Amino acid sequence: MKIISWNVNGIRAVQSKGFAKTLALLDADCILLQETKAQADQIDKALDYIDGYHIYSNCAERKGYSGVTILSRMPPLQIIHDIGMEEHDREGRVIACEFEHFFLLNVYVPNSGEALSRLDYRQTWDNDFLKFCKQLQSKKPLIACGDFNVAHQEIDIARPKQNYNKSSGYTQVEIDGFSRFLDAGLVDTFRYKHPGTVAYSWWSYRAGARAKNIGWRIDYVLASKALVERVSEAFILPEIHGSDHCPVGIEIAC
Repeated sequence: MKIISWNVNGIRAVQSKGFAKTLALLDADCILLQETKAQADQIDKALDYIDGYHIYSNCAERKGYSGVTILSRMPPLQIIHDIGMEEHDREGRVIACEFEHFFLLNVYVPNSGEALSRLDYRQTWDNDFLKFCKQLQSKKPLIACGDFNVAHQEIDIARPKQNYNKSSGYTQVEIDGFSRFLDAGLVDTFRYKHPGTVAYSWWSYRAGARAKNIGWRIDYVLASKALVERVSEAFILPEIHGSDHCPVGIEIAC
């Protein structure tokens, strides 16, 4: 089973950038999209030409903001929208599919904002989202994919010293928040498979950062320890363009 996660930074914007050809090239069984920035009917229209997938979306109340979508070749047993907390659920950041042997979760974690204006909220979110993940894990193993908006280690960011505790996505608060997911029994599949590899999944649009590979690894596929031995490959695909993020993913025996 091939699972791909990709922050597309606008489902309608990416349509004009070879999105259909990219999906065909990726040839994934499940494709998890973040930051769709559209309502459900707009997403369905944007993906109307995509054959062979069941499409499930969770959208923000605020139009043109946030949003997550799962495309799955297999119909899930059930769909779970949000984490059950009104404080967080207005922004359409979580959707999960239950399959026979695991839950597959798609998340777009809140950014801590300019001047770290939402860092306190981000800390609350991390704690509440972790509780939700633990609830799912208590029932069956979990694969949690998405834009987690944090570079976890120095190897995951091109300029760690310049950004540490100054930039959203690389504060100790966010780093510790992510570490708690690993402490709870989830494994960073890319780092598990490639412990010393420098690879990034997001680049600023400024100053030619992508061409210079001045990036951050903030997109992850986390898997319960019970599933890790089944992961045959974990990968990042920087050659795929269309967004300021690139796709990440795994291949796993189900």
